[in-house]
Amino acid sequence: MNDKPLTPIEIGLTAAVVAIEANEPRILVAAGGTGNEPRAGLPFGPFDPVAHRTLEIGLREWVEEQTGLSLGYIEQLYSFGDRGRHAHPGDTGPHVVSVGYLALTRTTDDADEPQTAGAAFEPWYRYFPWEDWRKERPAILDAEILPALGEWAKHSEPPSISRALARRDRVRLYFGDEGSPWDEERVLDRYEILYEAGLIEEARRDGRPAALARKTLPPLGEPMRFDHRRILATAIARLRAKLKYRPVVFELLPGEFTLTDLQRTVEAISGRHLHKQNFRRLVEAGALVEPTGEMSTQTGGRPAALFRFRRSVLQERPAPGLRVRGR
Repeated sequence: MNDKPLTPIEIGLTAAVVAIEANEPRILVAAGGTGNEPRAGLPFGPFDPVAHRTLEIGLREWVEEQTGLSLGYIEQLYSFGDRGRHAHPGDTGPHVVSVGYLALTRTTDDADEPQTAGAAFEPWYRYFPWEDWRKERPAILDAEILPALGEWAKHSEPPSISRALARRDRVRLYFGDEGSPWDEERVLDRYEILYEAGLIEEARRDGRPAALARKTLPPLGEPMRFDHRRILATAIARLRAKLKYRPVVFELLPGEFTLTDLQRTVEAISGRHLHKQNFRRLVEAGALVEPTGEMSTQTGGRPAALFRFRRSVLQERPAPGLRVRGR
């Protein structure tokens, strides 16, 4: 029996809070970061079982304290506990296991904006520029990512690692290379292969040999504190998947909206451009919205009909979502 004392564990709570502003998906970042740390990080704090009756209550309190925002829709994502994920070199404190959450909010007035200095909604494609396909295939894929991953894939896996797919196959499947389709839901897979290949700043900061062996790193989006970019990747992947089988998109829209507003919000989240007529046929077939009888004159052109989410659809079928396909 090993009598060595166990490393103490601390439970952390981390929130990926998403909003849509001016047709752009944005993520809430909190003030923090010192010295050489990245400026951006997600709101987080320790779970106190005395002060917080539940994990979710604790998370809501930390977000409100750090950003001034009260959260609405929230769901648990995943538990993140890798060694070194939440530590600084030389740290001797407890190991932090963080419970990640996805939260959705609207920013329709000043009350929905962060009220604390240093907190702000930042474009999430700032951290994942290769994920935005709305206008065209991101240039960063062919200019930086695929050449670097191609060189990395030429080397075999270390003897201690056994995987079902070889490096070349993973690059092809996750990044839509060599004729494979781009799957917008593989956000986390793509981030983790970039980390494994040592191509992002977080890998160098964590002391990963593949990153330390490189003289320079390509500019692959802004890093975040700790493993917050990995948590954000998990949140984006979850939200993109949920669009297809749950009406979560309406948590990001005002109570009344045009069909163009709805389409641009779905495009912003999925990172894909959608064919206008096909999208409207999909919305009509799904019976997710109903007209309000009012018109919007804030479209910059002809007035457009206003719609609202048809809540009765939740009782009519188990998976009311938008199974969209980009082009």
